[in-house]
Amino acid sequence: MCLIAGGIGEVRERLIRMALAGKHRGPDSFGVWTDGGVLKSSDFSRLNEVPDGRIGLLQCRLAMTGSKTFTQPFVNELALVHNGEIYNHIQIRGFLEGKGVSFESDVDTEVILRLIEFLKEKGLSFPHAVKEAMRWLEGDYSVAFSDGERIYLFRDPMGIRPLYFSPNGFFASEKKVLWAIGERAIPVEPGELVVLGEGIRRARLFSLECLKGKPLPGESVLKGLENVLNYAVKLRSAQRTGILFSGGLDSTLIAYLASRHSDVVLYTAGTEDSLDLEWARKVADYFGWELRERVFDLNDVEEAVERVIFAIEEPNPMNLAIGIPLYFATGLAKRDGVKVLLSGQGADELFGGYAKYIERPELMWEDLLNIAERNLARDDKIAMLNEVEGRFPFLSLPVVGIALRTPGELKISGGERKVILRRLASRLGVPEWIANREKKAMQYGSRAQKLLEKLAKKEGLSLREFAERLFRETFPNAF
Repeated sequence: MCLIAGGIGEVRERLIRMALAGKHRGPDSFGVWTDGGVLKSSDFSRLNEVPDGRIGLLQCRLAMTGSKTFTQPFVNELALVHNGEIYNHIQIRGFLEGKGVSFESDVDTEVILRLIEFLKEKGLSFPHAVKEAMRWLEGDYSVAFSDGERIYLFRDPMGIRPLYFSPNGFFASEKKVLWAIGERAIPVEPGELVVLGEGIRRARLFSLECLKGKPLPGESVLKGLENVLNYAVKLRSAQRTGILFSGGLDSTLIAYLASRHSDVVLYTAGTEDSLDLEWARKVADYFGWELRERVFDLNDVEEAVERVIFAIEEPNPMNLAIGIPLYFATGLAKRDGVKVLLSGQGADELFGGYAKYIERPELMWEDLLNIAERNLARDDKIAMLNEVEGRFPFLSLPVVGIALRTPGELKISGGERKVILRRLASRLGVPEWIANREKKAMQYGSRAQKLLEKLAKKEGLSLREFAERLFRETFPNAF
C-alpha cells in the first residue's frame, strides 16, 4: 500500500509537495523518477534532492508484499508505480520467467511492469496491453506508468484502490494530494485507462457487464460461492489476519473462512451499549476467536472527527459516521502491529443486503457500479491513515462473477435478504442465531451516528451542516 502521484509539466516542486501531502499513505520510503533522473530513499529530508524534469512519477511506500528494501518506481524502458496488491503475482512471475523474462526483485509491482512490457513486445499497443493485463491480474490496484512522453493511469475493475487525475495532467492516490498543488481531482473510473499528455484521453477497458451471464442453478451457486469466496479469503490473508468485525453475517463468514488459513484476530469499535460490540462479543466467544475492542464515547469522537474528515475528503455525513468506528478499529489494529484487515464490504450490494432492494432489486447493480467512490475510497483512506490495508474478499472478481449469475430469488425471497449467504453460513456450520441476524448499518450498530448528532446539536447544527463546517475548515482550498 502506498501513495502514487506524478504528472507532466514543471514537476519537481509539485512532486515534493505531493510527497509531503501524502506521506501518511507510505511512511517507509519514497521514490521519484523524472526524465532527469531517479531518487530513492527512506529519509524524507532528501526530498529536496528530487531531480528536475518535465514528467515524473512518485511513490511513498508502506511495505506489504516483497522486500522492504526495494522502493518504486521500477524503471526499464518504462517507469511504473503501483498502489495495492497483486495476489497472483507469483503465478504470473513463473509464467513470464518461463518465457525468458528476468526480474530484479520479489515485489509484486514489478510483475505488472514486466507483464505490460511482455505484452507490448507481442505487438500490442499500450491500451491493448493494459486491457490484456487486467485479464491476468488478480488484485486490488491503481497503476501509473510512463514511456517518457505520456503517463498512463489505470485502476482495478472494482475500483478498490483510489486514483485521481487533474485536467492539467497530474494524478495522485488521494484528492488532498492534488489539492495541495492547486489541482482539481477527478476519479479514474474502475477498469478505466486515462492517458495524460497532449490533453486527456479516457477509455473504459473492463466493464462488469462482461461478468454477467446465464443464471446458475441453486446448488451450483452454493458450491461455486463457497469455493471462490474461500479462495479469495485465502489469497488476501496474512500469517496473522485481522478481521473488521461486527458479529454480523458478512464479517462472520469472512472470519470463519480466514480461520482456515491463518490466525485471526477480530477488531470492532462501538460505544459500550452498542449492538456491534454486544454481537461481536457473543460471536467471538462462541467460536473462540480473539476479539480486540475499541470502546469509544462522545469525547473520543470529538477528538477523532477532524482526522476522519481529513481522511474521507468530503462533507458526507453518512461517510463521516461510518468512518468513526472504522478509524478506531484500524487504529487499534495499527497499535497491535496488524497491517491487514479483511472486511465484508460488498456483500450487501452483491447479494441483496439492504432493505431498499426488496422493492427495487435493480438498485443492487447501480450501487455496485458506484461502490468505488461511495464506499471503497472512504475505507481505503481511513485505513491508510492508520497504516493498515483493508482487503475485500467479496469484491474478488470471481466472487462478483458468481454473484452476478445468482438468481434473484437466492438473494431476496419473501422479504428475507442475502438468502444465499445465509445458506452458505449454514453449510459451513455457522449457527442460525448468527446467520439469521439482521444487522444494523455500521453507523447505527456502533452508535457513532448518535454521538455525531450530539456534537452537531451542541453547535446548533444538523449533522450535514456539521460535516460541511468540518470539511471547509480542513480543506479551505479544496476544489
